[in-house]
Amino acid sequence: MKDLLFIREVLIPPLLEGLAVTIKLIFFSIPFGLLAGMIIATGRVYGNRMISFLCRAYVIVFKGTPLLMLLFLIYFGLPSLGISFQPFTAAVIGFVICNGAYNSEYIRGALLSVRTGQLMAAEALGMTRGQAVINIILPQAMRRALPGISNEIIYLIKYSSLAYMLTCIELTGAGKIVASRYFKFTLVFLVVGVFYLCLVTIAGRILGFLEKKLQIPGLIK
Repeated sequence: MKDLLFIREVLIPPLLEGLAVTIKLIFFSIPFGLLAGMIIATGRVYGNRMISFLCRAYVIVFKGTPLLMLLFLIYFGLPSLGISFQPFTAAVIGFVICNGAYNSEYIRGALLSVRTGQLMAAEALGMTRGQAVINIILPQAMRRALPGISNEIIYLIKYSSLAYMLTCIELTGAGKIVASRYFKFTLVFLVVGVFYLCLVTIAGRILGFLEKKLQIPGLIK
């Protein structure tokens, strides 16, 4: 009974505040991470040699860099160069950079799965290469890449907990503060885990609906 009262009166209010920050982190990171992935993947597949090399280097560097280290470099390292960000902004930048690298791999695979004859046909009809890629190839590729991108979005929801390491008090950070104050670590983080489970479940349902809605007819039986 005391635990239920503690959860309701003491724990839930700060967790709801932290949840709002977590949702904001996700809200800003997902679209920009997706945009970065599209640009990197398109440049790698259809860019000239230099652009393709730079895009490939981006993927190698940021796929191979631990996200926490990247966040530390952005928030604690860049101020030595005169570049400073607020904790929330630094977290979003780190999430977008990392998310963009992984998304680009899903999208690159999807781009390569679209038959090159469609690009040649579009160019024969008078489209430029860029117009053909943006209007014909990329929309098909995004539909094919959606399952992989959905997984990355789920990962991003869970990775958002690392923002606490930059003093951005999101869901995990709020829980850590309460747990340290009242020494109820097991109870607090069980409740925090339930919050994340709910977020992931809701996101999974939404993404599953989008996958069924946008899947290419006849591609998946």
